[in-house]
Amino acid sequence: MPCPTPVSLFFLLRHHRASSLLLLLSPRSTSTLAHNRHPCPPSSSSDVDLLRKQEEQRQALQNPYDLMKEDPIQVCSDLWVRCFGRPADGSPLPNLTGFLKKFDLWVLAYQRACAHHTGSFPPRGAIHLPHLRSLLALQVSVLASPRRPHPWGASTHLLLRSPVDPPSTRPISRRKFRALLDAAPPPFQDRVLQELLLLLLEPAFEPRFSPKSHAFRPGRSPHTVLRTLRSHFAGYLWFLKVDLSSVADGLGTDVILRCVERGVSDRKVLSLIKSALRTPVMAGSLPQDQEVDRLAKKRMKRKMLRKRRKKKVLNENEPKPDPYWLRTFFGFAPREATWVPNYGHCGILSPLLANICLSELDYWMEERIAKYFRASKLDSIWKESINDGSHNPAWPEFVPSSGNEKTRKMDYIRYGSHILIGIRGPREDAVELRKALIEFCEITYGLRLENSEIEIEHITRGIEFLDHLICRRVIHPTLRYTATGGKIISQKGVGTLLSITASLQQCIRKFRRLELVKGDKDPEPLPCTPMLYSGQAHTNSQMNKFLETMADWYKYADNRKKVVGFCGYVIRSSLAKLYAARYRLKSRAKVYKIASRDLSHPLRESSRNDAPEFSDLLRMGLVDAIDGIQFSHMSLIPSCDYTPFPRNWVPDHELVLREYIKLQDPKFFCELHKSIKQQELSSPQDDISKVVWDYKVFGVWSKSQRTTKEQGKLEEGANACRVSCAGFHQGLDADIAATAVSAQSYDHLCFSIMAQGDGMSFNTENILYRISTQAEISRG
Repeated sequence: MPCPTPVSLFFLLRHHRASSLLLLLSPRSTSTLAHNRHPCPPSSSSDVDLLRKQEEQRQALQNPYDLMKEDPIQVCSDLWVRCFGRPADGSPLPNLTGFLKKFDLWVLAYQRACAHHTGSFPPRGAIHLPHLRSLLALQVSVLASPRRPHPWGASTHLLLRSPVDPPSTRPISRRKFRALLDAAPPPFQDRVLQELLLLLLEPAFEPRFSPKSHAFRPGRSPHTVLRTLRSHFAGYLWFLKVDLSSVADGLGTDVILRCVERGVSDRKVLSLIKSALRTPVMAGSLPQDQEVDRLAKKRMKRKMLRKRRKKKVLNENEPKPDPYWLRTFFGFAPREATWVPNYGHCGILSPLLANICLSELDYWMEERIAKYFRASKLDSIWKESINDGSHNPAWPEFVPSSGNEKTRKMDYIRYGSHILIGIRGPREDAVELRKALIEFCEITYGLRLENSEIEIEHITRGIEFLDHLICRRVIHPTLRYTATGGKIISQKGVGTLLSITASLQQCIRKFRRLELVKGDKDPEPLPCTPMLYSGQAHTNSQMNKFLETMADWYKYADNRKKVVGFCGYVIRSSLAKLYAARYRLKSRAKVYKIASRDLSHPLRESSRNDAPEFSDLLRMGLVDAIDGIQFSHMSLIPSCDYTPFPRNWVPDHELVLREYIKLQDPKFFCELHKSIKQQELSSPQDDISKVVWDYKVFGVWSKSQRTTKEQGKLEEGANACRVSCAGFHQGLDADIAATAVSAQSYDHLCFSIMAQGDGMSFNTENILYRISTQAEISRG
C-alpha cells in the first residue's frame, strides 16, 4: 500500500473532521444548531474520543422499553393533587429529582416538543428506538453530573436530535459552519428539558399564585379579566394603569432564583434553572415571518414581491403554517397580550418564571387592599365586608362623593406585566400608592419604575385595557313604586353604570396595519390580496372563521354588535373588491348584484360563458359549496354576554382538584357521617313538596333551619289569623287551581306557586311575627 502524501493526509483529515461533525449537524435544517458557543470545529482527536465515549455510554444504557412502566398523565395528576393538597403558604416542595428519574415523564416531554416542531403529537408506540435511546442518554447526562451543569444552547455533540432533522454527511467549510452556528435556533434537546421542567414547576406554583393574576395560567384568559372588571370594578373612581414590562424584562438571575426557591427547594431543579439563566445567549437569525415595513415594501422591486408571493413547498416533516384567518386574528392581539418574557435559555419556562417573580407584587397589593378598606354606614354598595357589592355589576343608586366619612376601597388585577388598580377615594391616595409601588419595585426587584409607566386616570375619561374601554355611563332608569294610598308612581331617576366597550379606534388601527383598510376617520376597505389565488368557497370559509373568532373575542363588550358589524362590513367590502378584480366586474355593486349581499352566489369570469353551471358542478362534487359571509345583518350578530361573574371564581380544574382532595380526606367522611346521624335525610322531591305545602298553608316558606318551637309559634299564629286571612287563602287557592290546569308538569306547578308567593310573603310573615310576639307577651 502506497504511503499517503501530505496533501492527501490534509484532505482526509479535513473530510474526517467535517463528516464527524456533520453526523451531529445538518446544514439543511439548523434546528439542532444553537447559539455561537463553539465558533470553530473542535480538533479531530477530541472529536473522535467524545464520539467513542458517547457510543460506549449508549451501549451501556438499559433498554428504554423496560423503563416505560407508568402512565405519565397519572404521574402528573398525582403531582397536581399533591401540590394542591399542601397549604399555599407552606414550606417549599422538597423533592422533584424523583420525578426527573421517571423516564415516562421524559417521553411525555419529548412528545410535547415533537408536537411543537412537527405539528403532530406522536404516540408512545410510534417513537423509534434510536430516539428513545438518545432521550435516555439525555436523562442520564442531566442526572449523572450534579456539579457539571447541563450544556444549554450546545452547538455540537448533541445527545438528542429533532425528528425533522436527519443527519447529513455533506462536508461544509469553516465559514459556512460559523454562519450556521450564528443563525441557528436553540437545540431540540433544550426544548425537551424545558417541557419537563414546566411539567414539574407549574403544579408546584399554581396553588401559590394570586387569583388576581390571569396571564400565562391554565383556565384564565383576557375574557376572565374583562368579566372581573365588569363585576367587581363598578364603584371605583380613580384607576392606576401600570406597565411593568421594563421591570419584568430586566429581572436578574439572583432575583428569579430567590423567588423560585420559595416554592421549590430541590437542588437539581434549581441548578438547571440557574445554568439556563446564566448561560450567555447569542443573537440568532430573524424570524422568517417578520413583518415588512410599509416604506421598505414600497422600495422593494416587483420581482422580490412576486417571489415572496410564490407558494412555498414544505418539507416532509415540516409543520404547516397557520392559516390566513388565524394569522389575521393574531394581528388583533392587544398590547398587553403581546408581551412574552424571555430569560436566557429558559424558553417556554420564561412566562412561568415571570409570574413567580411578579406574584410578590400580588401578595403586597393584597395586603394593601385589606388595610385600605374602610366601610361607611352611608354607603349603598360596600357596607361591612370587603366582598360586599359583588352581586350586581352596576348600581344606579351610586353617587360618587368625597369626604372623610365615605368608604375607602381598592381592587387590583394583573395580566402579564400590565396591572390595573381601582380606587374609591381621593386622588391623593392614588398618588401615594404610585410612590409606594415605585419604592416596592426598587426594593424587591432592584429596578425603578418611571412615572411615565404609571398613569392615573379618572373613570369619566375612560381607561383602555386589553383594547376595551372602561368608562362610566349615565343612565336614567324609570323607578316605579306604590305610594301610601296604593297609587303606582313612575319617576325618572339618575344613576351610573360601568360600561366596558370595545375600542373601535384600536380595531381600525389593526385593520390598517393588516392593509385591509386605509384612512382613520372614514376608513375605506382595501382588497384582500393574500386570498387572490384562492377560490370563492375557500376565501369565504377563511373569512367566516375570522369573523366567528372576532365575535367571540368581543363577547363581553357592550358594543359587541357595533364592532362585529364593522368587522363584517370591512371583510365583505374587501372580498367584494377582490372578486371585482378577479372576475373583472369593475365595482363592488356588480359583485353584490350577482353574488348577493353575503357573497354566497357563485361568480365566474365573463369570458367563459361555455363553462358548465355551478349547480351541475356542485352536484357532481367537482366544486365546494359556497358559504355566505356571516353577520351581513345586525340582527344576526349575538348580543353582549352579561353572565354574572362570582367574586371568588376559580377555574374548573381547580374546583375538581379541591373536590377530589376533599373526598380523599377521611375527616370529611367522618363529618358527613355525623351530619347524617344528627339530621334526617330528604330527597329533592320531599323538599319541593314542603315548599309547595308551606306556600299553600302559610303563604311563606318555613325554612328547614327554623326550630320546631318557631314552627309551632307560626302554626299558632296561623290558627289565630285564619279568619283575617281567609280572603287571602281563597285567592291563593284559586290561583293554584288555575295554575294546575295550565301547568304541564309538577315542576312547572311548583315554580309558578313559588313565583306567586314572593310578592305576598312579606306582609304575611310580618302578620305571623306580630301574632307570635303578642302570644309570648301574654304568656309572660
